[in-house]
Amino acid sequence: MAGTAVGATFKQSVSERYRKVLFDALGLATIVLGTNASVSNMPKSEYPVLFILSLAIGSLVGTKLDLAGRLERYEERRRTRKKTGKEQPKLIEGLTTGCLLYCIGTFSIVGPVLSALSPSQGWDFGEAGNTFLYTNATLDLITSAVLAAVYGWGMLLAAPILFCWQGAFYLIAIIFRDAMPEPMQVELCIVGGVLILCSGLSLLKIRDFKTINMLPSLLVPVLCYTVKMLFV
Repeated sequence: MAGTAVGATFKQSVSERYRKVLFDALGLATIVLGTNASVSNMPKSEYPVLFILSLAIGSLVGTKLDLAGRLERYEERRRTRKKTGKEQPKLIEGLTTGCLLYCIGTFSIVGPVLSALSPSQGWDFGEAGNTFLYTNATLDLITSAVLAAVYGWGMLLAAPILFCWQGAFYLIAIIFRDAMPEPMQVELCIVGGVLILCSGLSLLKIRDFKTINMLPSLLVPVLCYTVKMLFV
């Protein structure tokens, strides 16, 4: 909401030069945060190779489902419709783009979960909990300012969508927290940290890891520990 207010008030796009500098800075910060989350939790891991299996299996599943490709094709179809003269209302175009940028990403999913499991909730994950959520908010602040400078005050409608999206993940983590053993949460933080590191490298355009395809990796530790609790 703050980003939209700034962008819509000044009614001018942020120059590419300054936007690149801001995203470079955030990319570097993201790499540091992701690395810290993974490294600080490694000594607590019961199965040090589980995160490797999680990333491998999750990436294969995500690639098979072609999660990133589906989003890219959707965006391409939207652009094609625009080029062929089938114009969409500007606000609808802006809201579609904004919601994809705000909601579909590692930070937007992992951030609320780690926030719910943060030290303030009684768990210790290297003081990482709310930091990822704040980093995501900073990214959204810049993105929303740029979008609002083009599409105007109507971009405020994306705020309740993002609130419901992240709030749902936060509530799920809170509700099932007691059913999640601490070792499972440690593994989630390790895998989540790696995914956030990948997001940072993508922001810096060092390598496009298709992080969205890797999101199923977060399910592997949950499934492993669920099987362990049921049969061991």
